[in-house]
Amino acid sequence: MWWFQQGLCFLPAALVIWTVASFICAYITAVVLRHVDPLLPYISDTGTMAPERCVFGIMLDVSSFLGIATVYVRYKQVEGLIDDDETKLKRLNFLGLVLGWISSFGMCVVANFQKTTIFSMHLLGAVLTFGVGALYILIQTVISHFMQPLIHSKTTYRVRIGIGLWTLGSIISMFISSVIMYSSLPGVDVPRKLHWIPGEPGYVAHIVSTVSEWSLAFSFISFFLTYIRDFQKINLRAVAVLQSSHLYNWHHGGVASPHQSRTSETSPLLAGTT
Repeated sequence: MWWFQQGLCFLPAALVIWTVASFICAYITAVVLRHVDPLLPYISDTGTMAPERCVFGIMLDVSSFLGIATVYVRYKQVEGLIDDDETKLKRLNFLGLVLGWISSFGMCVVANFQKTTIFSMHLLGAVLTFGVGALYILIQTVISHFMQPLIHSKTTYRVRIGIGLWTLGSIISMFISSVIMYSSLPGVDVPRKLHWIPGEPGYVAHIVSTVSEWSLAFSFISFFLTYIRDFQKINLRAVAVLQSSHLYNWHHGGVASPHQSRTSETSPLLAGTT
């Protein structure tokens, strides 16, 4: 059995691979069509103009769905591993689920509201994706702290701490450089500025800001890579509970259905087994 066939590890793997592919496809298309400069544009700049914004939008929508699924599986896994009397961990786990779903939804907003069209919505999506996503990483790192060394190794916990610090550093760097960049360009419509000339006001701050954004995005990607090994040890299945042996809205007489005595069906999809 190949590694990606073990458990549900294909979910975080697919999330990482697909998201990186989204960035690369949009970047190459935008650079080839000369819509952005080759030297480290903002990720959002590579998905601003047609046709790359169409590809960028639909690919990140898929990434958002994969993120929602990955966050849910992580929630079910932690729920199955902790004891019923660990109230604090249960609350943290549920909070992580909510934060992870909000961050994944923010990715949809970023992808479908370009910065050159509705900047306020794009900015909101970025805050939801990166800001709330950073809180999700923090919560999961805290959960990892309480779960080691009995449930998983100290190495996993330390790796997640390192990625969390990487995320925090990238956020601080991006925020400070963005403030400096905007203050250096009074009266300039910065969200619509896609081309930068070396030496012009705000150029250095712009480069630092874009490097920080790419660094932040890859810190998120690296965090989900740490789930691959964990997800090799979980499978989920759905349980269908049949309320009736027919689909009429009234009592259906006649010959009894051979399925009448069967009250449920199961298929390997959604219900938790670890």
